[in-house]
Amino acid sequence: MSVSIFDSFLTTTEIIDVFDDAAVIQAMLKFESALARAQAAEGIIPASAAQAIAQHCDAQRYDIPAIVIASRRAGSMAIPLVKELTKAVAASSPEAAIHVHWGSTSQDVIDTATVLVTRDALAQIDSTLTHLANRLLELAEQHLDTPVLARTLMQPAQVISLGFKFTGWAAPLVRARQQLRAQAQRSLQLQLGGAVGTLAVMGDKGPAVVKRVAAELSLTEPQSNWHTQRDEWVRLGLEVAVLAGSLGKIAKDLSLMAQGEIAELSEPSGQGRGGSSAMPHKRNPVSSMIALAAAGRTPQRAAALLANMPQEHERGLGNWQAELAEWPALFLSTQGALGALREAMDGLQVDSDRMLRNIDSLQGLVFAEAVTIYLASAIGRPQAHHLMETLTRQAVAENKMLETVVSAAVQADAQLREKINLATLHTLFDPVAATACGASLARRQLPELRAAMR
Repeated sequence: MSVSIFDSFLTTTEIIDVFDDAAVIQAMLKFESALARAQAAEGIIPASAAQAIAQHCDAQRYDIPAIVIASRRAGSMAIPLVKELTKAVAASSPEAAIHVHWGSTSQDVIDTATVLVTRDALAQIDSTLTHLANRLLELAEQHLDTPVLARTLMQPAQVISLGFKFTGWAAPLVRARQQLRAQAQRSLQLQLGGAVGTLAVMGDKGPAVVKRVAAELSLTEPQSNWHTQRDEWVRLGLEVAVLAGSLGKIAKDLSLMAQGEIAELSEPSGQGRGGSSAMPHKRNPVSSMIALAAAGRTPQRAAALLANMPQEHERGLGNWQAELAEWPALFLSTQGALGALREAMDGLQVDSDRMLRNIDSLQGLVFAEAVTIYLASAIGRPQAHHLMETLTRQAVAENKMLETVVSAAVQADAQLREKINLATLHTLFDPVAATACGASLARRQLPELRAAMR
């Protein structure tokens, strides 16, 4: 697989290698070798032919660029590959050569090869995803009592627990890991049906051959061919796309919290990471950038998978090929995002003092709702809401802390003075106390998430 320079810097070398041209061709040859051995075991072809075919199923023996070029005219990568494999086998055993690719079709070879390399890609994704999810759960436990501003519609809202926020980041990743594992069990199936999916050439021995090939390749044995029934396969791609979206959500929040004016979280720096070619002071959130780029590109790829599901009769024309072309990039982007965020979270810097300063800079206005609810117990909700609107405007106009303004108002009003406990009122402006509800929710959720990661 040829990856542009702009694609490659957004992903990892390891995941590029999974979908490399040579890796895909080797997976196709692995299918041909397994098919021949299974057919020999069932007495369809001679054992000597299967042995001769297997000996030539090594991608290093073939001119892969030439096969790729030839496939453009042939309409399928499998056609020139099978031709070259047949030629190689014929050179040593003309009798064996007639049994190459017996009873199979191009889509069987290509789909199964794609399944095999996808399995390798999923193994990388699962490993990185597991590490990242566990790291976020660890951060959540460490910061259950760390106050941070919650923000709604891009504006300061209330004070929450940073651990609660981290738990919110981790939960979709835990779910994605479960969903991907479950869907992989259903989607990583052998494709083997022959010309129109009926296994006609192999006759009544076809199902036994399918069973043997699936076992040798450690793939799920399909109930039938899925040449144009792509539902389970597409679901796997969509699960990867959803994961990319969840990673984008984390990256969005992290990049906003890392802005110099906010400076509550920051990605690791040093050794040229996140620097600027013009401004030495810059500390760019490059992990967030990579994850956001993945999230921004994923919807189009997911849409392409869905758009190409209506495939014609027993073999698609153009739609299957479009799906194949979109498929690797979905995994490259997602693994790139996972790897980048793993690096960010492993070296994440949390500035809890800055978080408190950001809270304090808002003059206590973010505690207005809690104070309103408390005052409502004395004067009713509508009156309390109206009073707090007046007092918050006063605090802003006079550049005073809301706590000071509210305390003065309570002391000046006989009704409030009688019913409101000032000590209790003051606790409503305590940032650490304000984390209690979110922290409690996170404490209940974290053991379940930890258990799901086992």
